Amino acid sequence: MSQSRNVIATIESLPKIGETVVDENFKPLGTILDIFGPVSSPYASIKPKVQETAKLEDKMLYVLPSKSRKGKM
Repeated sequence: MSQSRNVIATIESLPKIGETVVDENFKPLGTILDIFGPVSSPYASIKPKVQETAKLEDKMLYVLPSKSRKGKM
């Protein structure tokens, strides 16, 4: 947890800012706010949509890719 009440997580593959973070049951848990840290082992700041953020500790979280805006300008 950060001082601003966001969840900080290590990431294996680079998500995009704004993508939805879910658990293993595809329950939405939050949104990617920022990516920071060293390129070799970056972190993500996640704005939680759930009240009980302590339950997210030591859990594997997943990112749902955002829908492509292909063809829209």
